[in-house]
Amino acid sequence: VLEIIHPNLPNVSRADVREKLGKLFKSESDLVFPFGFRTQFGGGRSTGFALIYDSMDAVKKFEPKYRLIRQNLATAVQGSRKQRRDAKNRRKKLRGTAKDKKKVKKQK
Repeated sequence: VLEIIHPNLPNVSRADVREKLGKLFKSESDLVFPFGFRTQFGGGRSTGFALIYDSMDAVKKFEPKYRLIRQNLATAVQGSRKQRRDAKNRRKKLRGTAKDKKKVKKQK
């Protein structure tokens, strides 16, 4: 758990937190993953979490995909949710017994 005091700033960017923690714990900033920051009412103080990994292999193994996407270590799924849903439903129509039923209708 991190508590950051920033009296003259509205909040602190995650990139700044990554750099500072990387220097403080003698690690690369790519291996630091801050998340869940909340600014206290009135400003000047934020609390959040950060994880520091030993290697990039550990990062890929344990970090959730959405946090990897935030730091450009993974790519997000392309297309809108509606497009993905429609494609899924079109694929469902061409599988299983539905495929057999279409063949029977065509033969009649």
